[in-house]
Amino acid sequence: MLDTIKIAETPEGVELKLTCVSFFARSLAWFIDFLIQSAVVVLFLFILPRLGDFGMGLLFIIMFFLHWLYPVFFEIYFQGQTPGKKMMKIQVLLIDGTMVNWGASLLRNLLRTVDFLPFFYALGVATMLMSKDFRRLGDLVANTIVVYKRELKEKVILKQGEAEITACAPEMTLSAREQQIILSYAERFNQFSPERAEELALLAVPLLNELPVSAQDKPSNPASERLLGIANYLMGRR
Repeated sequence: MLDTIKIAETPEGVELKLTCVSFFARSLAWFIDFLIQSAVVVLFLFILPRLGDFGMGLLFIIMFFLHWLYPVFFEIYFQGQTPGKKMMKIQVLLIDGTMVNWGASLLRNLLRTVDFLPFFYALGVATMLMSKDFRRLGDLVANTIVVYKRELKEKVILKQGEAEITACAPEMTLSAREQQIILSYAERFNQFSPERAEELALLAVPLLNELPVSAQDKPSNPASERLLGIANYLMGRR
């Protein structure tokens, strides 16, 4: 129960090592988001009441959206991170390590009301403490997990042997899941044997066929080099 490392296997067969977030870190993230939401409400409390009934109606609409859709908006459009989660360097993912979707985000946040019962998230806290992965009821139902955001190390994918890898733009639009899989491959590249690295890279052949090889001598592992080039591009090394 003390082990907070979770191994998730994506549908493509790539293993991701995720570090689950404890109750304390999640509470701090929630508190930061609560302060932000409260500040917005207080700001509009000084402005909208001057508009009479229309202003008060608009204020209640803003409060509704802040309460129910604030976390959903940020989780969908900012890689599973609300401002509070971003400050704590944590994010919401699906249980298989892929990016959270609309259905899961809406469900986990709507169930905050149940987690709040009987008072101040008592049920949610109890559920988290009994879960190895620190998942509250909303996470269990929505099949989500809160983990520390993984940061790629700068030295992992810059080189293949002694040769630097040139960044390559993908020839097609990549989904968030596909980008995450490529970055995970790059992060673990030095742990693979050359043969295993090439074998895994060949799974992405439809993506790699049109990409140029570097100007150096033809590499012995062209697929892995090209995939590392895409990873460099995704991280802004262009």
